[in-house]
Amino acid sequence: MRITPRSHEIKKIVDLLEDPTFDNAEQLAKAVIKEAAEMIQMRDLFVLVHIWEDGTKGLNLGPFGAVAEAESFAKKVSLGGAGRIVPLTSSGIILANATGKQDGWPGYCWNPECGHSPTNHAIEGASRGKCHRAECSCSKFLKDDPSIKAKKKTTARKTGGAKGVNEL
Repeated sequence: MRITPRSHEIKKIVDLLEDPTFDNAEQLAKAVIKEAAEMIQMRDLFVLVHIWEDGTKGLNLGPFGAVAEAESFAKKVSLGGAGRIVPLTSSGIILANATGKQDGWPGYCWNPECGHSPTNHAIEGASRGKCHRAECSCSKFLKDDPSIKAKKKTTARKTGGAKGVNEL
């Protein structure tokens, strides 16, 4: 399965690798494998469902990280029969939508008491408000990490002079 690492995933693994609290390499390796597995569980995946020429059930192959990857595999491996690409429902995403993704996963609420998906929050104009989950007291969807203040962009001052004229 081909995986294109995302920047927030790379940051989590780097944080683990730089964490001095691990007593040995085995503990670190276990933590990295668990984190990578959780990341994959939060991805949309696909399987190639195969049917033999006589109509009987064939092989289910995968997972694949993208439809194109499954199609490429099917072209390279000649099994005979027919096949379809089927998306897998991510158990990680379903679980995060139900219980909240508490470790600041992109797209989920950054409120420390919430962590639910945007679809669990009421729409208020162009933003999201109160969480619909009965057990959640979140009053507003936080899109970004509140501990990191976004730097304001500054614009360059315009200098006087005519538009489109270059001074020599």
